[in-house]
Amino acid sequence: MRAVAKQRLPQPIFDFIDGAAEDEHTLKQNESAFDDWAILPRPLNGAGTRDLSTELLGHQLRSPVLIGPTGLAGLFWPQGEVAAARAAAQRGTVYCLSHGSVCTLEQLAQAHEGPRWMQVFIYKDRGFTRELADRARAAGYQGLILTIDNQLIGKRERDLANGFAIPPRFGPSQWLAFAQKSAWWWSMRHELPRITFGNYVRESSPESVSGLAGRMASLLDPAMNWGDVDMLRKHWSGPLILKGVLHPDDASEAVRRGVDAVIVSNHGGRQVDGALASVRALPGVAEAVAGRIPVLLDGGIRRGSDIFKALALGAHAVLIGRPHLWGLAAAGQPGVEAVLDILVSELDRTMGLAGATDLDAIRQGDFLA
Repeated sequence: MRAVAKQRLPQPIFDFIDGAAEDEHTLKQNESAFDDWAILPRPLNGAGTRDLSTELLGHQLRSPVLIGPTGLAGLFWPQGEVAAARAAAQRGTVYCLSHGSVCTLEQLAQAHEGPRWMQVFIYKDRGFTRELADRARAAGYQGLILTIDNQLIGKRERDLANGFAIPPRFGPSQWLAFAQKSAWWWSMRHELPRITFGNYVRESSPESVSGLAGRMASLLDPAMNWGDVDMLRKHWSGPLILKGVLHPDDASEAVRRGVDAVIVSNHGGRQVDGALASVRALPGVAEAVAGRIPVLLDGGIRRGSDIFKALALGAHAVLIGRPHLWGLAAAGQPGVEAVLDILVSELDRTMGLAGATDLDAIRQGDFLA
């Protein structure tokens, strides 16, 4: 799927998916760190049939693979967020909408009936944070993801080299790159003039894309703190998920503050280059949480065996980012469904070969060396 996406997309847009911060060490470590552990099969456990379903924050899911929040999915396929969300619903899992979606959170809700969570940040204007939470509640989102590792924008050097701005501002070099990818260009020709961050557009006072970009950059607040988590916990009555947790002490504090789940994540290596790989942080976070709330892993999942290792290290489920965008860029909704199918089938095969009958057996067994 990655190869097809690379062939189909203009380079600036493929690099926006594929790239990360600075020298991209953390991006690489997110994937390679799974090699720190080997699977130790126990084939006499009798795993002739396997159950991959799980219950998570009130959702009964067919597998432990969720689609994580990724910005500008509508740039890779027409109505990309809707296509990806429908793929998640078809495969019985949660779709997490990015704050930076092309469509609005209300538009997605109108087109998607499956389980969905909404991502928010702590903004300098705390009222805007509460406003997005209120909109998510009104639109029927069942969970709120507070992402805490994006308080400053990471230095994503591929985007800088390509002149790729957020929201996109297309100059002559970008249009030239677009023209070289005719299939993508033809499918997106009506969408490109409208590409922006839909949740930030003010219908009452429309502004230029450049004006929107400047306002968005000014919204993020590096001074956010645990008091803001308390504020949002009080304001939002549904499941509150904290994304961007790497330190065990932060995980313990999240439990104490009433957070319902934590996502071990370094933002796909797109923020702090040199940050600890997500899967290496997972055991410490899981130990600190001690089963009191679900722990999820985001970052580096490329195989079903990666999911198996994550579960064995204490994760309740995993989120995928880049892989589902590759599938989306390759074939829209069927491409995302195919990515989910590949990962789930590989997890099922790994469970059968390792001797795990269900997900609890992976978590409770002694399968890693």
